[in-house]
Amino acid sequence: MLMKVLVNTDTNIKGSEELNQHVEAIIRDVLERFIERITRVEVHLTDENSDNKSGIDDKRCLIEVRLASHQPIISTHEAATIEQAIDGAAKLMVHRLDSTLGRLEQYD
Repeated sequence: MLMKVLVNTDTNIKGSEELNQHVEAIIRDVLERFIERITRVEVHLTDENSDNKSGIDDKRCLIEVRLASHQPIISTHEAATIEQAIDGAAKLMVHRLDSTLGRLEQYD
């Protein structure tokens, strides 16, 4: 099964092919051991208060993972930079996948 990674940005974050490739590389690296179970990953990057002012932890990354025959699993992290937000959300997703897949395997 081929894992598809989609990257979405809000109007305050400039999307680019370079950003897409960077995010996809991080996601593939962190979620590599789950790749056979994942059909799609959506990454949403936002700048929570860019219109008003810069602030601490105003960059947000939401990751939605879709597993075959299962409800989507979501993780989110807010940080000072996009890179930190992606890293935090990706690490949280690993924990959520471990937990979810562990429960599913109990009933197989």
